[in-house]
Amino acid sequence: MAGEWVAERLGVRLADGGGHAGAGLADLVGLAVRRNPRRAHLLVSAVLGKHVPTDPRLVYGSGLLLGVLVRERLTGERPGVPADALTDALRGTRTGAAAALRDAAGEPRAPLDAVVVGYAETATSLGHSVADALGGAYYLHSTRRPVPGFATYGGFEEEHSHATSHLLLPADPGELDRDVPLVLVDDELSTGRTVLNTIRALHAVRPRAHYVIAALVDLRADGDRARTRALGEELGVRVDTVALAQGNVELPDDILEAGQALVAEVLAGEQEQPLLPQERVTRVDLEWPEGLPDGGRHGFLPAHREHLEKALPAMAGLLVPHITRGRALVLGFEELMYAPLRLAEALADALPDVDVRYSTTTRSPVLAVDDPGYAIRTRLAFPAHDDPADGPGERYAYNVAPGTDPGRAFDTIVLVVDGAGDTPALAHGLLARLSALAPVVVAAVPSFRRRGMGDT
Repeated sequence: MAGEWVAERLGVRLADGGGHAGAGLADLVGLAVRRNPRRAHLLVSAVLGKHVPTDPRLVYGSGLLLGVLVRERLTGERPGVPADALTDALRGTRTGAAAALRDAAGEPRAPLDAVVVGYAETATSLGHSVADALGGAYYLHSTRRPVPGFATYGGFEEEHSHATSHLLLPADPGELDRDVPLVLVDDELSTGRTVLNTIRALHAVRPRAHYVIAALVDLRADGDRARTRALGEELGVRVDTVALAQGNVELPDDILEAGQALVAEVLAGEQEQPLLPQERVTRVDLEWPEGLPDGGRHGFLPAHREHLEKALPAMAGLLVPHITRGRALVLGFEELMYAPLRLAEALADALPDVDVRYSTTTRSPVLAVDDPGYAIRTRLAFPAHDDPADGPGERYAYNVAPGTDPGRAFDTIVLVVDGAGDTPALAHGLLARLSALAPVVVAAVPSFRRRGMGDT
């Protein structure tokens, strides 16, 4: 994936450490520069579907494959997925390789009970996919959105660079209190401190014997790995770690200063092209099933998973008439990643002659440089539209605008939002930006409801 631009200007290097899935670190991530004084570089995943529009079957298949590795640690089962399935899908060496990866990693297996927790915002869908691969797991993701009627589990709260806190808000706390393995899922492990802090906090509330840390890429140094082992010994528990690839990021000593200087230099010469909104927004009622959660913010059970699987073809069928040609993007909304991903996957299967891609909006400010050797080519900025608890702020959609390459343009954009984000601010902000690029179809998913609390 693209990383040459950053490597040449900042001296950042990716050192491959191998992996369990046949792909190397450079296959799975590219490089970009953060607009953040505390951390200069950003690893941009080729399989997460956050910053880069990606074949949804590759995204879902990679998450399922990570779940297969978790299953191996929990049961001792060998993966049974072809060693070249991930690399074929990444490199497009075979027609249908992304679907083949998904199908191999998603092959039905005996349901396995566990509690799976994903981290907001980037790993909400990844955690869902890991839980799907286990079959019998309860899934919950952390959230930055306080919701009336839901108490924070165990007082858990984790500081994060782009938000005030992470919250665990299960509808049924009893699901977290069961004596089953706990799987913690994030897109990358840099030092591992966040997951170790999580294990310590949750173990104090509900001790258990086995924890598994799962990530797309594991970048921990030897000292970080030693801290993981030490925590397991301290608590008297087993702590395993799995990842699709391992390695490390080599950073020069002056990376923070050099990164800030580079951002200032690029922004000084930036001339953002004005986008003129057009009246081409259509709304489609997905007929979302009553009682089906929009995702894992308050918990997602195996029964919910079965319900969604049955409903997906019909919901995707309601979108199909609006996608007739060329390239189509299904764009999710910050933490709302799983429902848009599964809709995009169903559309890709239903429309073999359309190049269906998937990505989501984000809080993270990243420098955009329209260069083939850089992972974030373009940026759309717009105001937050879900009345965030930490106040108004700017939000972003990356690599949606085509920039200087007309071949990157989308012919249709399907925007999937939840009830909390479907506001007048959406219409005047993100929707106006998107409609300047292509016809937009809005599909709103009702937010999870507490009886008597209304649509949250």
